[in-house]
Amino acid sequence: MKKYEQLYRLIWLSRPLMQAAEARVERGLDGTGLTVRMRAVLEILHAHGSASVPEIAMKLEIKRQYVQLMVNETLAEGLTVGRTNPRHKRSTMIALTPKGQSLIEEVVMREKRLVEQLGAEIDASDIETALQVVRILLEKLKVEGEEQAK
Repeated sequence: MKKYEQLYRLIWLSRPLMQAAEARVERGLDGTGLTVRMRAVLEILHAHGSASVPEIAMKLEIKRQYVQLMVNETLAEGLTVGRTNPRHKRSTMIALTPKGQSLIEEVVMREKRLVEQLGAEIDASDIETALQVVRILLEKLKVEGEEQAK
């Protein structure tokens, strides 16, 4: 198979890969009360600390309005809390509550164990190569998309 055909297959396999990963994450959330959307918000706050809705949206690379709905779910469940934002009067900072912190730590720990199992038979250098290819493709596709939007 020619190089460009392999690259084409790689790009198109990313969708079923993400769908399978999301389905597995969803199954792993059974019994936690979390949705995949709520988990995404908690993961960002766990990894980066308190953030405004626009900052969370930027990290997730999705629209602010959609993230606001996701954040509202975490607020309603007591997993996050809104705090005054010293940098912006109208944009609240969202922070994990102790309940949210504990829950996302438990979920991430379970997911890390799963990833260890999945990667047990995959060579570390192959993983590094795959990461490098995905980063390059993502960068090139984003730049091309931004140029077309102009």
